[in-house]
Amino acid sequence: MFRKFLCFCLMLLGFIAIHAQSVNWGADGNTYYKIEDGAIVKYTLPQHSKAVLVPANRLTPSGSTQPIEVRSFVVSKDESKVLIYNNTRQVWREDTRGDYWVLDLASGRLQQLGKGKPEASLMFAKLSPDNTKVAYVSEYNLYVEDLASGAIKALTTDGNRKNINGTFDWAYEEEFFCRDGFRWAPDSKKIAYWKIIAGDTKVYNMVNNTDSIYPKLIPIEYPVAGEKPSVFKIGVVSLSDAKTQWMNIADDAVWGSYVPRMEWAGNTSELIVQHLNRRQNESNLMLCNAASGAVQTIYTEKDSAWIDIVANWDQDYTNGGWDWLNGGKEFLWPAEKNGWRHLYRVSRDGKKETLITKGKYDVMDIAAIDEKGGYLYFHASPENATQKYLYRTKLNGAGNAERLTPADYPGTNSYNLSPGATYAVHSFSNYYTHPSVEWITVADHKPIGEGIKMDAATTAKAQSNVEFITVTTEDGVQMDAWMAKPANFDASKKYPVVFYVYTEPWGQTVKDSYGAGRNFLYKGDMAKDGYIYVSIDSRGTPVPKGRTWRKALYKNIGILNIHDQAMAAKALLKQYPYLDGERTAVWGWSGGGSTTLNLMFQFPEIYKTGIAVAAVGNQRTYDNIYQERYSGIPQQDETPYIKGSPVTHAKNLKGNLLYIHGTGDDNVHYNNAEMLFNELIKYNRQFQMMSYPNRSHSIAEGEGTSAHLQTLYTNYLRQYCPPGAK
Repeated sequence: MFRKFLCFCLMLLGFIAIHAQSVNWGADGNTYYKIEDGAIVKYTLPQHSKAVLVPANRLTPSGSTQPIEVRSFVVSKDESKVLIYNNTRQVWREDTRGDYWVLDLASGRLQQLGKGKPEASLMFAKLSPDNTKVAYVSEYNLYVEDLASGAIKALTTDGNRKNINGTFDWAYEEEFFCRDGFRWAPDSKKIAYWKIIAGDTKVYNMVNNTDSIYPKLIPIEYPVAGEKPSVFKIGVVSLSDAKTQWMNIADDAVWGSYVPRMEWAGNTSELIVQHLNRRQNESNLMLCNAASGAVQTIYTEKDSAWIDIVANWDQDYTNGGWDWLNGGKEFLWPAEKNGWRHLYRVSRDGKKETLITKGKYDVMDIAAIDEKGGYLYFHASPENATQKYLYRTKLNGAGNAERLTPADYPGTNSYNLSPGATYAVHSFSNYYTHPSVEWITVADHKPIGEGIKMDAATTAKAQSNVEFITVTTEDGVQMDAWMAKPANFDASKKYPVVFYVYTEPWGQTVKDSYGAGRNFLYKGDMAKDGYIYVSIDSRGTPVPKGRTWRKALYKNIGILNIHDQAMAAKALLKQYPYLDGERTAVWGWSGGGSTTLNLMFQFPEIYKTGIAVAAVGNQRTYDNIYQERYSGIPQQDETPYIKGSPVTHAKNLKGNLLYIHGTGDDNVHYNNAEMLFNELIKYNRQFQMMSYPNRSHSIAEGEGTSAHLQTLYTNYLRQYCPPGAK
């Protein structure tokens, strides 16, 4: 729910350009590749010496005068071939459909893959391990293409919108990050893949009213909470005869289940699969015999709330990968069994496990595994949940973790480590320091070339109007918050306060990074206009404060987080007399829109004005993977859905409400808006609304849309929560 909104916010704030995760590393760990002036160049560290790997003129197809525009590329490990992706199209969240080309570096031959297939229809093309073939998905089927002959072979032939081979339906992609749905075997002779059967999944029909005289239906297979998931199958197809052996993974005939992760198990004869039950509170890791389909469960984990799959907290794993150690005899696995998210070294049969990361802290994500050097690198922040640092610990579990980020980088630090963990790109920012990037040697954290300059940090901190604080409620709950104060602040006067909220399991708003305290929807300068801007991370938000903090929200979305936010606001209004309790506003997007509605309805004595964007008004309308993970299956207990949904409490509205939604939102559907409107109308609760025709969850499409939205937001806030000191 949150991801599309988050990317939109970051683009508006302007710091997506500095991103440590964008390095295209060479296999040796000492080199990386870039596109420069249409050419593919290779840099060698530590000197940053540059060599042109592919001149721009070699990227011009035969019969054309223009080189292809490269969106992304992969260089084979032996540097014999380059796989190039371009002419891309968006599929739900990302541009995962387009054209692919292969350049043979020895011969100079540039060939387009999938000739005869529709333009921009290829997905997830991958070179085989022996670099002789490429596999890809096109129009729901899986194909393999021989590079020498150009021959294309269909490995599946039954694909369609309801019968999906090698990729996924909407819900798997949105909530499990599953997009690329096939894996090459190490011997290049077989491919393992997902089949998603959505034949019984109900269709949500969106309506496009703007692109033609007659409305057009846009159907999406979208299983809402309470609906059985799409059926999965895991198969291994042989390239020689295109026959598939299906794995004998038992699905639950009544409730259904999920397989969010599947990889080859460090050899060519077995797969390893993660199988989740419908409630997502039991995870079974299974070894599957690729030849027979026989399955053996080797590792089981249970939780009274839910179990996060790796990609849900470490997005480097969204395109696959399994961390095998000791020649395939062990693997790395996360668990929260001791109250913190830690990493364990598990034997192949699942009978032995060793805790690697130790202490009262959460592993935020895995940065690198250097088995040769004997180290695991990860991000964590044991002392301050709003910040992020690089740590390393011994892979054998001996000793405690050591922090590698120096003390003079307080804030948010991210690292992209090279294979072998010799070099890294270090990106840094905090609330008063612009994002900066440097290349470093990892062991000593020394810059290669020009490092990050912190000369002006002290002055910038003193001049910042943002302050990080801790709020303690009457329930004794401590929460992190930031407060951005007005220009020329006078503590003897009263100022309007605007709360920015999200509060669900996919959003941390209180981060010590650049942009904290900035309202991207406000057209102008809130500080100069005389607003105090505040955000608070309540229980259930994905901050590194341990399992109990995060999973307190189980069956409590729209209940506990709403109570925490309201009690925190109450405490702040009491603690700081300059906050004007008569001019108190709240706003949020997506899950934050839902929170805004619930705060306005459940605590009308605190929040006088609200602006809700793309909100879930009725939790039963949202997809089953997300909502059931956190609220349970409604057929077993519907109480959390009723108590947590804004429609239940709409009759209590007293203040000023502006509701905004895109009618083309495929994520939080527009029927949420109309269900909520019906409740407000029923009880004669007056409100204002704005629907953006055919706009998606980001409400970013179309000329002038963003400016219109910002103007609407700003004018409403100024009218109903007037700025300035009193």
